[in-house]
Amino acid sequence: MANTTAPESSKDDSVDLSFEEALEHLEALVERLEAGRLSLEDSLRDYEQGMQLVARCRKELDRAEQRVRELRELRESAVETPPVAES
Repeated sequence: MANTTAPESSKDDSVDLSFEEALEHLEALVERLEAGRLSLEDSLRDYEQGMQLVARCRKELDRAEQRVRELRELRESAVETPPVAES
């Protein structure tokens, strides 16, 4: 089995990545794992990194979803508030 190792990275590396960079890195890890040419040790390392990236991306998506909800609620409250009639 060929030993195609990826550069070592710490558990906190994904924090410094943008969402798009984290997603690209995750896609590359998935491709490496699916190719099936890694040693067991390398596969486990890539899997662990992938799970960290999944958590990072999920957190970012959750934040974005919350922001969209807030904006939607703000818009709906502005639309639902009837204008004050002047006397």
